[in-house]
Parts: sequence; C-alpha cells; structure tokens
Amino acid sequence: MHNLDEIAEKIHHSFDTRTKARDELLNQARTLTRHCANAIRAIHRESVEEAQQHLSEARSLMNRMRQIETVYPDLFYAGYTQDSFKEFAEANLTVAFIQNTPLPSPEDLGLEYATYLQGLAEAAGELRRRCLDLLLKENPAEARRMLSIMDDIYAVLVTMDYPDAITGGLRRLTDLARGIIERTRGDLTLSLRQEHLEKSLLAFEERLKNA
Repeated sequence: MHNLDEIAEKIHHSFDTRTKARDELLNQARTLTRHCANAIRAIHRESVEEAQQHLSEARSLMNRMRQIETVYPDLFYAGYTQDSFKEFAEANLTVAFIQNTPLPSPEDLGLEYATYLQGLAEAAGELRRRCLDLLLKENPAEARRMLSIMDDIYAVLVTMDYPDAITGGLRRLTDLARGIIERTRGDLTLSLRQEHLEKSLLAFEERLKNA
C-alpha cells in the first residue's frame, strides 16, 4: 500500500476544495441571475433607480465570481456561470435601450464577445414586452422606437455568421429574435391600423354632427 492513503487524502482535499468552489459559484450565478431579472422587471415598471441598483449589485457579484477564474478556469467557464453572465448582458442592454442611453460595450461590462451577443439577442424579447406595454399605454411613437431597435439588433446578429463553437450557439438565438421581431411588427401594425380607423370614425362622426 505504501503511500496510497496519503495520495488519497490529497485527492480528497482537492475534490473538497473544488466542490466548495463550484457550490459557491452556483449560488453566485443564481443570485446574479436574480439581480438581472429584478433589474429588467424594475425598468419595465420605469423604476430606474431600482434597476440601476440591481445592476450595480450584479456587477459586484460578477467581479467576485471572476476571482475564481485563475484558480479554476474549468469551473468558471462552465455553462451555469456563462449563462448568468449572458443575463447580465441582457439586463444592462435592456435598461440602456429603454432609457435611450449609450450602450455599454462588452469591455464596459467585462464580458466575452459571444456572451455579449447572446445577451443582445435575448434583449429582443424584453423589447417586445416593452413595445406591447407602450401600445397599451397608447404611446405608439415610443413603441416604434422599440421596434426600430429590435430591427437594429437583428441587423447586427445576422452578420455574425460564424460557427456555433465561436459564438456559443448565437444562430439559434438569432432565429428566435427574428420570430419575436416579426410578431412584434405584426402587433404594432395592427394596433396602428386600429388607431387610424378609430380616428377616422371619430372624424366622420364629427362631420355628421356638423352637417
């Protein structure tokens, strides 16, 4: 047996340390995702300060998560970590789009390009939600701005014609974004036509009254 027990003990120690680091990363990823979801929820309610607070908390958490990258890069680049970073990109971009403020770059957010683009693609879904809310609030001009942004997003995404191994499966997200944009365009067109019809009917009624 010689030193087998000593070797086994070293392995146990290594596995215990890695398991602890993995569990910590998982918890941080869940919390990061929650902050991002809350930021998006807040901006839809037009609670800008609350949205910014959640984004700030998310950034601090992401910076702490990065500390493990040099020690356990395989854990850091595991799917659950990168998924939470994608949510971070989506939240920051959604807030910027709705607020009509300059977009943060991948470098500003400390994100890989592929992760940033994935977040950009998923932001289209939140802009659709915003567009429909604006139609309910009878603000078609701002709804048009949301649709224009969605078109701009798609125009960028379709240029990223690279293998999925490079983009992290961006092609599928681009296809989903296209469907979301077309549905939104249809909803907006229908709403505007209805608004135009209602205005025409009111004008006709006024002419009848004054005849």
